[in-house]
Amino acid sequence: LPEDILQEYGGHPTADGMVEGALRHIHILEKMDYRNMVISLKSSQVPLMIEAYEKLAEKVPYAFHLGVTEAGLARVGTIKSAIGIGTLLYKGIGDTIRVSLTDDPAEEIKVGQDILSALGLRQFGPVLISCPTCGRTQVHLIELAKEVEAALTGITVPLKIAVMGCVVNGPGEAREADFGIAGGNGKGIIFSHGQVLRTVPEDKLVDALLEEINKSISS
Repeated sequence: LPEDILQEYGGHPTADGMVEGALRHIHILEKMDYRNMVISLKSSQVPLMIEAYEKLAEKVPYAFHLGVTEAGLARVGTIKSAIGIGTLLYKGIGDTIRVSLTDDPAEEIKVGQDILSALGLRQFGPVLISCPTCGRTQVHLIELAKEVEAALTGITVPLKIAVMGCVVNGPGEAREADFGIAGGNGKGIIFSHGQVLRTVPEDKLVDALLEEINKSISS
């Protein structure tokens, strides 16, 4: 921000100061009759970033580029980006996004896709839903979910796939899933939209799930 605006708002960035700074540059372009612009008000502080975008969105009709800049390493950066970018997109604010992580840039793309997918704005292949572990779990649920996630790589059809820890609640809680598996004691079930398709040994669950998915895709 320009020094005069920083001083006006106490020497540190505020939402009102960010908006004032953005408007100063926007007005320069408008005086030149140039309106083909995309505006970014990134901040490493999530609440500040959200507030600034919301306030400026009330004042100008231009496109917005969203991002939590310098968000940090993968875990914290993903959380901060999901909250900041996701909150604004949910409110209808934002046209392009950038996830900033101190990690492999390819991970930034994956997180961005996941944010859009979670909001139902875009879908990039299957969406995996899975339950947490609990006392009813009789299968190696965490490993199973990771195996399914890896097996779904390369599938581009927008499906909802469920990995559930038990057959008691699995098919019912995940009845909206196109396909899913629910573990048991040494075996599990393959289901689709809450209906059980077949029972298979635990070590065959992923292969059987993929068989049903591929059968549906090719039909």
